[in-house]
Amino acid sequence: LPDGSRLCAVVEPVALDGPSMTIRRHRPRRIPLEQFTTPPVADALRQLVDGRVNMLVTGATSTGKTTLLTALASGVDPAERLVVIEDTAELALAGHVLRLEARPPGLDGVRGVDPATLVRTALRLRPDRLVLGEFRGLEALAVVEALNTGHDGSLSTCHANSALDGLRRLETLLMQAAPSWPLAAIRRQVSRSIDVVVHLDRTADGRRTIAEVVEVVEGDGEPAGRVLVAGDDVVAACTRRRR
Repeated sequence: LPDGSRLCAVVEPVALDGPSMTIRRHRPRRIPLEQFTTPPVADALRQLVDGRVNMLVTGATSTGKTTLLTALASGVDPAERLVVIEDTAELALAGHVLRLEARPPGLDGVRGVDPATLVRTALRLRPDRLVLGEFRGLEALAVVEALNTGHDGSLSTCHANSALDGLRRLETLLMQAAPSWPLAAIRRQVSRSIDVVVHLDRTADGRRTIAEVVEVVEGDGEPAGRVLVAGDDVVAACTRRRR
């Protein structure tokens, strides 16, 4: 929609009980980290952003992944150049920001521009950090390769049921993008490119909260992590730093 909201509608004959419509409103206002968690956890997350670790935000649908991503990216030094890549533009960031949005092919035959192409283009734009709205397709390979070649402090999201499940989801996307790669090589790439995973959950009363923060353990085996935050408590310090 013109204001950035997303609309999904179903009608007969697919909708057996009649037409139904859902609108997800886009809220440009930035929400502080403290709305998701306690002040100590919020401070720990800010330190991770300052430490330029590569962070992945995971969660189910409507858990606030994009909102948290905005809050994290808003803590970046305004002098740093952020290149934001999205399938559908949602992130509202201030500072030195360049936003890129994918475009599907047109009915008139005009070629589309997919997120993978935008990632490769973004690397030529001299970004200090990359911000990817969501891992969902072939762009995963380009992003992981970028994160392993000096583009530290980057941020992204993906749909997952837990922090480690988010790493498995990323593995699956890489397997689709690079089917000739051995699984061990894919796992090694993932564990080297993502430093920390922040997982969001939605409580019974509808609140969106940070359920856990996990530091990724490098290796070529099953995804593993060390818990840094459990619920409202910081239980360990992150050992991975990019700078």
